[in-house]
Amino acid sequence: MASCSAEDRGETVHLSAPLVSVVVPAFNASPYIERTLRSAVQQTYANLEIIVVNDGSTDDTARLVEKMAAVDSRIRLLSTSNRGVAAARNTGIEASSGPYVAFLDADDLWHPTKIEKQVTALDRLPLHWAAVYVLHHIINKDDEIICSCRPDIARGYIYARHLTFKYVGNGSALLVRRAVAIEIGGFDSSYAAAGIGGCEDLDFELRLAARHLIEVIPERLVGYRQYPGNMSSNHLQMGQGALEVVRRSLAANPHLPHYATRSALNATRKYAYWQFRRAKSSGLSVLVLWSMLRTEPLFVVQRILTKGLRWLQREPGSATTARGNQNPDLPGRSKFDQQIIPPVDPPDESRRSGRHLARLAAVDAKLSLFPEP
Repeated sequence: MASCSAEDRGETVHLSAPLVSVVVPAFNASPYIERTLRSAVQQTYANLEIIVVNDGSTDDTARLVEKMAAVDSRIRLLSTSNRGVAAARNTGIEASSGPYVAFLDADDLWHPTKIEKQVTALDRLPLHWAAVYVLHHIINKDDEIICSCRPDIARGYIYARHLTFKYVGNGSALLVRRAVAIEIGGFDSSYAAAGIGGCEDLDFELRLAARHLIEVIPERLVGYRQYPGNMSSNHLQMGQGALEVVRRSLAANPHLPHYATRSALNATRKYAYWQFRRAKSSGLSVLVLWSMLRTEPLFVVQRILTKGLRWLQREPGSATTARGNQNPDLPGRSKFDQQIIPPVDPPDESRRSGRHLARLAAVDAKLSLFPEP
């Protein structure tokens, strides 16, 4: 069987099935870690090493991982003090042996075909194609699909578009060449140190997209879990983190045209505004609206009018509308592990949004130094 040498480690890798290193950062993940690892070991692509980095857990996470490792030698456990998800992922990258690294958060799920489809896609591409991502469903604590991500996708050099549309969407969707992950410096742990952790994935993706081409599998192959208490539910940190990630990325890429810079800032400020609203931080919500007054006046006016209308409806004697349960726990939802992958239809776009996307795609085409197959 033909083989080649991995430049960064010197190990032998079989071309027919290169080793994929799965890095699972885990902090107090005992409610979900067994389901998560089961979705990894049941991949149709079998040549895996699964590195669980126990990030200072104080629950049964380590014991549960060791129990599963006893029956599947591909699983191994590394334990560290609690340093945050970025440092845990970096520990896993350093300990990995495969030419490809895939990241899987300790409460998420993978469809059985995810890794096989990603390796097949990336293996046929030149080395300047550095990674491949997939789409996702959002799932609840019982693995039930509660909604799906927007079907926005882009491939190739996507930096300007990714700043605005943030295509990857979660930390369990990406498979990347290990050498490239090391080249760009891994994950940045300074966000957690500053108390604004949660968007380290986006920071990593933007540094990746600024220098390399990225492929996409337009299928929802990740079950991205959301529930009270996980990192993405800390809306204050997520909003602050997103603003800082995009600020740093723009500072590191001053050559980006003004149109793309303004688009990225507007999109990120809108995201931060809604996160601050969910965190009930009126002060930060107002600050974000103020920063958007010149560039997005219509959005600001709409929010002020909506807020005023709600205030009037709460006045004594005014009519109110019962809102009820916004997210009822409806029976009959499909489980992620039982779902059949339906085709993903392209998003409905207005003429204005289509022009906006076309302008950002033109920016990417101008910035790209690489040919696309």
